[in-house]
Amino acid sequence: MNAFYNLEGIGDTLLINLHDVSAENIAFERFGDVVKIFDKESAKTTGYNIFNTSSYMKLSETGSIPLSESFVQDVNEVLARNGLKDELTVDLSPKFVIGYVKEKEKHPNADKLSVCKVNVGAETLNIVCGAPNVEAGQKVVVAKVGAVMPSGLVIKDAELRGVPSSGMICSARELNLPDAPQEKGILVLDDHYIIGEAFQF
Repeated sequence: MNAFYNLEGIGDTLLINLHDVSAENIAFERFGDVVKIFDKESAKTTGYNIFNTSSYMKLSETGSIPLSESFVQDVNEVLARNGLKDELTVDLSPKFVIGYVKEKEKHPNADKLSVCKVNVGAETLNIVCGAPNVEAGQKVVVAKVGAVMPSGLVIKDAELRGVPSSGMICSARELNLPDAPQEKGILVLDDHYIIGEAFQF
């Protein structure tokens, strides 16, 4: 689940994205101030647009909204007040975490890509990486699926040149860190960072 709000850019509307859907399969149904978006083939709910958001909740952020139990509860109350029986649940685990590159192999179909096995604590992710400085044995920052980058990019499961990739190994520039180097390359962390912990930036 990702939520976005920009009063000046798009007006007093909260945009909630649950799943992607192809443009030809999008369908809508309106319930008061809420538009429910769903896949017309599977009937799976893919998101909501909540109009007149400020009459229901106060949002001080612009852009991506940090998810919390109280925010999700507020959204569920808005849905109920507008006649929907839907109830959202959300994964509140950290989306930017410390990872350890266990293995690095050359991508079979692309000279400048590597296929990495990255331990992020609870699991090991398969991540395709294009950075020239990635190596096995490094501690790195991993944006897991569902993370929203400072640029607004949402990290999703992908397939790059035929190899599945779940997450992204980040550069300092992609994380919008101060004094980030401009040359291409991932951020390599000191050894004192703990694998699986949230990265604070």
